[in-house]
Amino acid sequence: MVTDSAASPRGYAQPVIDVQALAQLLDGEYAEVRDLVRANLTTYADVLDEAEQLGFDEFRERVRELVVELAATGQTGMGFPEEYGGGGDIGASIAAFETLAFGDLSVLVKVGVQFGLFGGAILHLGTERHHRAYLPRLITGELMGCFAMTETGHGSNVQALGTLARYDAGSQEFVITTATDQARKDYIGNAARHAELAVVFAQLEVGGEQRGVHAFVVPVRVDGEVAPGVRIEDDGRKMGLNGVDNGRIWFDGVRVPREALLDRFAGVTPEGDYRSPIDNPDRRFFTMLGTLVQGRVSVAGGAVNASKVALAVATKYAERRRQFRAASDADEQVLLDYGMHQRRLLPLIARTYALHFAQDVVRTQLHEVFSGTGDDEHARRELEARAAGTKALGTWHATRTIQECREACGGAGYLAVNRFAALKADSDVFSTFEGDNHVLLQLVAKGLLTHHASEFENMDQLGMVRYVTGLAVETVIEKTSAHKLLERVRDLLPGGDEWDREAGLLDPEYQLAMLRFREEHMLAGVARRLKRGMDQDSDPGAVFSRVQDHVIAGAHAHVERLVLEAFADKVKEVPEGDDKVALKLLCDLFALSTIEADRAWFMEHGRLTAQRSKAIRREVTDLCRKVRPLATDLVDAWNIPPRLLRSPDLVG
Repeated sequence: MVTDSAASPRGYAQPVIDVQALAQLLDGEYAEVRDLVRANLTTYADVLDEAEQLGFDEFRERVRELVVELAATGQTGMGFPEEYGGGGDIGASIAAFETLAFGDLSVLVKVGVQFGLFGGAILHLGTERHHRAYLPRLITGELMGCFAMTETGHGSNVQALGTLARYDAGSQEFVITTATDQARKDYIGNAARHAELAVVFAQLEVGGEQRGVHAFVVPVRVDGEVAPGVRIEDDGRKMGLNGVDNGRIWFDGVRVPREALLDRFAGVTPEGDYRSPIDNPDRRFFTMLGTLVQGRVSVAGGAVNASKVALAVATKYAERRRQFRAASDADEQVLLDYGMHQRRLLPLIARTYALHFAQDVVRTQLHEVFSGTGDDEHARRELEARAAGTKALGTWHATRTIQECREACGGAGYLAVNRFAALKADSDVFSTFEGDNHVLLQLVAKGLLTHHASEFENMDQLGMVRYVTGLAVETVIEKTSAHKLLERVRDLLPGGDEWDREAGLLDPEYQLAMLRFREEHMLAGVARRLKRGMDQDSDPGAVFSRVQDHVIAGAHAHVERLVLEAFADKVKEVPEGDDKVALKLLCDLFALSTIEADRAWFMEHGRLTAQRSKAIRREVTDLCRKVRPLATDLVDAWNIPPRLLRSPDLVG
């Protein structure tokens, strides 16, 4: 630990972190699960070298072997029912997946495809007969599969997929057809080499009537050979994740039995009668997709942990690497003693801690919803929105953090051995798979503007415009009008009319109030612009397009507020002591650096004076100096196995 007086302000009592205790706090209730994954990652750490040394096809096979070997330890099956060989704990499965992100990300994504997407679709969309038929072999990795949703012509717009599934009552079979080349399944993990089965999302047609998108179990390989009527092409080399065999799939009249329909939410009788407990087709579709939210939660956690690896390497390097003399008679100064270096890395550490605790909230919500302890319509809608927003912010954070850490390590960061090359290449796609981040933030905004109304499930973006510009807009504007917001915020803080100048910068209520004000002011602005736009233009699509940037900004502000709330709540729970002091420093740094980054908005809207803005900038710098002596302990508390950091010249 650094004790140099220059590292922290004078008269400041420097806390001393209990690294083991902080690590236990971060691991939470799933400490044993995470320890199992860490042990497995250490055992198979050579895969990080093999990713660079093996050929393209060889590395894909090695990743498949590793996935099967990890499955044998039980770490990949924790979310499946115990009667089929799983662990019966959804929360544990997410914790295991998050921790796996400390290692090679091709292994992570292969696990996600096999057990999260393919296995999750069988589990959540299928019924008992599907579970009996597939889950036992799927959980062990004996039966490999893929999740065939995305099409070349339709990515995020799942409702408009072009693959067709026509029911033939005479043979009691579904006929799966790729209608056009734009309807080919694309970027499908496991498809190019290893999948035997695919869960195929297709437009169901029964008796000449279109019934919307449903999921079917379709063989794509038989005895290792591509199945009749199926065509598969390899997507080839990608920017990263080349241990995952992504491919394209076409179906030419492939016939599957009636039982191949995953029929939890809808079924077809032998005679061809379509039956569903959910009458509304849009609601049925969104209910079906809602069961697959686990993928977004998993990706968010994986992105945050990939950020931790980059920050651990960069921080340890900055504690060792010296550059220039601070005085003529002194040794060269370590990088992390420079104010600019602190400014580059330490707010990112703070944001990573914040996102870690926000991910804890989402994981808990997911577990409660899918275990039945907190499962109702409102809880599901809230989970879907929160998972979408956390995934967006978490994956963008990973992209930014890994790049900043690479640059902070100079030329050494450019060497493949130091992990940044793979981290950058492999995590870059996180921002667009499991939902493009901008589209996901539109989902968040839709929930906010409609207050998760009963119409939520039935609304596309045009429906949202019509809804918000109807009677509901008055409610939205009234709820979020600026004077109402200011009145509510003033109630929280000292200073009356001068709340934004009198409240202490380190008062958590001030910090939260600032983010609440921004969020709700933006939401009110969106509602007003939608209303005004529809008064001037009858085309909802054109209106929405004009306010889309505002919609996304409001959703982003909402999620940042949720992240800060999660961090502040966690700090309150921690017993008094130095670890609590350290976490409060990080929470303050996250909050104020977030306000600082958007201080132009706060000044434009009268919530920051120039003087107050400068004070926040000084406070962020001061917090960086206070956090600086704790930096190594803070990244050590993430408990990343040393073999996974590699980087011998950077971290020792």
